[in-house]
Amino acid sequence: MILLTQYTLIFASVLLLVALGGCFAERSGVINIGLEGIMVIGALGGALVMKFMPASVGAPVLILSTIAASALFGLLFSLFLAVAAINFKADQTITGTAMNMLATAAATVVVKAMNTAASGGNDVSSDIAYTHTKDLLLVRIGSFEFNWFMLVAVICLVVSFIALYKTRFGLRLRACGEHPQAADSVGINVYKMRYAGVLISGLLGGLGGIVYITAGVSVWKFENGVAGFGFLALAVMIFGAWHPVKIALAALLFGFFRALGNVYSGFDFMLALNIPSVVYNMLPYIISLIVLAFTSKKSRAPKAEGIPYDKGSR
Repeated sequence: MILLTQYTLIFASVLLLVALGGCFAERSGVINIGLEGIMVIGALGGALVMKFMPASVGAPVLILSTIAASALFGLLFSLFLAVAAINFKADQTITGTAMNMLATAAATVVVKAMNTAASGGNDVSSDIAYTHTKDLLLVRIGSFEFNWFMLVAVICLVVSFIALYKTRFGLRLRACGEHPQAADSVGINVYKMRYAGVLISGLLGGLGGIVYITAGVSVWKFENGVAGFGFLALAVMIFGAWHPVKIALAALLFGFFRALGNVYSGFDFMLALNIPSVVYNMLPYIISLIVLAFTSKKSRAPKAEGIPYDKGSR
């Protein structure tokens, strides 16, 4: 049970961070389908820091450096969506899909080139090992492994709620996603607000990427991507009605079903069912389809999401 709780919290942290990122983008009026790709690039930035930074620097420096690198890589990669969707008014769904395809390929090429150069041509794998630094992210409380990224996710949840509902920035951001023409008429720069929403989305998505790849392993092959977690986070965001607190509850639900794929073998009654392990790994995606089938009709997305803003139209 402790192991189930541990994995549920870490996977929920991933989904929470990425879904909050999607929430900021869509609240501003931009659909971020590219969260999957942003996660991969953010994971690449954090993994490089964990690989090359010596463990002697200590846990605080490692954690902060990893967070900063992941967030920065994700933010920079999200600029592709911001420029294409806001400046050039490109189709946001197609742009996000292209980002997802580009990210995994680019990360794989970078890591293979790095490994090849380091080994003199003998290693062309697409994996990064960070075994010597991963333990610094963990604090063992009895048999429970507390990951510092769990605390980061909670902090991001609180900050996101305050930013969206208790500040002028949040009011303006939500206005741009609901009625950008009205927001523009009172002096709000819709383009800047949408840029802010997309960049925050990239920051949180990149952070979610490094949390995902460090959740259960000490080596990651970047050609594997993030196994659809970016799309699962979008389902969490929709099920959470674009509200941080509801998103957190949805993340816990989906995180629980994802955790079952890691720990089902520890429960005798599950083993007795003789269900293939692949079914447990599929559970969160199956649940997302079922949940969205029953709740999507009642969900209310921001009215202007996905619609490029034209300053000349009223």
